[in-house]
Amino acid sequence: MPVIDIKVDSQISESIRAKQLSSMFDVPPEKRHKLEWKIDAPWEERSWGVGLIVGPSGSGKTTIMRHLFGEPRELKWTGAGVVDDFGENYSIDEISKACSAVGFNTIPAWLRPFDVLSNGEKFRVGLARLLLDTPKDEMIVIDEFTSVVDRQVAKIGANAVQKWIRKNDRQFVAVTCHYDVEDWLQPDWILDAAKGTFIWRSVQPRPQITAEIAPVGYDSWRLFAPYHYMSANLHKSARCFAVLIDGEPVAFTGIIRRPHPRAKNIMGISRIVTLPDWQGLGLAFILSETMGACYNAIGERLRNYPAHPAYIRAMDKSPNWSLKQKPGYVGSKGAVGATSMQKHWHQASRPNAVFEYCGPVWPNKQQAKAFIERHKANTCL
Repeated sequence: MPVIDIKVDSQISESIRAKQLSSMFDVPPEKRHKLEWKIDAPWEERSWGVGLIVGPSGSGKTTIMRHLFGEPRELKWTGAGVVDDFGENYSIDEISKACSAVGFNTIPAWLRPFDVLSNGEKFRVGLARLLLDTPKDEMIVIDEFTSVVDRQVAKIGANAVQKWIRKNDRQFVAVTCHYDVEDWLQPDWILDAAKGTFIWRSVQPRPQITAEIAPVGYDSWRLFAPYHYMSANLHKSARCFAVLIDGEPVAFTGIIRRPHPRAKNIMGISRIVTLPDWQGLGLAFILSETMGACYNAIGERLRNYPAHPAYIRAMDKSPNWSLKQKPGYVGSKGAVGATSMQKHWHQASRPNAVFEYCGPVWPNKQQAKAFIERHKANTCL
């Protein structure tokens, strides 16, 4: 069985200040200081994807990491937009996939320099770069994993990265003093530096989050507008709905009636956005599909017009959405036989796809109608 056997022997200062300190706190005088770790750690005996080295500060996590895996990669940032910090050999599609994999989906933030991002955004884009920049035959190792971010961001980020690692058949080791990421990272093995233990564990579902979807007032949009990847404007006629967690809105959608030359019952998702700290859990999908089920129950058809590549890919895989138009630009002249309204509608085109909800329907038509209409009486949350 592989054994971690590490000895660190260091010289102790003999300065006057060191002697004063030793005397003040009754520390026995020594010329050298020795630390040792000896742990049975059979991490090579099975196939695995995610490992976790955990323990409080000073327990030897980083020393063990270096002994097992060497120094982790260091990232350099140019000061330009973070999208330009990815290697030139990566396409924008590959960059988009990596950023989306870790929940870094706020497109305006991709254009900003690393130094001006929030700690949560720095954490996520750093993860995205490591996922891409580390060669496929090399292990991805991160020291101080989630140490500088809010614990909610840490948990969601941990869950996002482990999904990407397993999907891409890679190996990843997180080194952290935070035990709270374990249930979200779902590691195949855990090495606890403080306890001197190594255990294999089974991968389990991440902890559940209880959420509520509710109609909200138009003014709620101002909380989400800065994080949308297109215009911050929202049509005044939009019916607004949000995902609430512990009473706080974390995801938002605005729905409007869309013009159509024949069908008079087309509703469209005009805006849908999740706050950065909550990206990576699929809340936008839950919200859009709930609204699709609701609108279908009252005879309306709900369509979505995503331009984000990752969002388009995810919707295309879902059995609850039917692709009506493949991703691509809609010309300013509109389609063949288009009405003047359609031509005007497509003047400001973008490379979006068109999907229509085709999944389960709310079983109670009256409840669905009451839910949709309630937005009129709501004020800002």
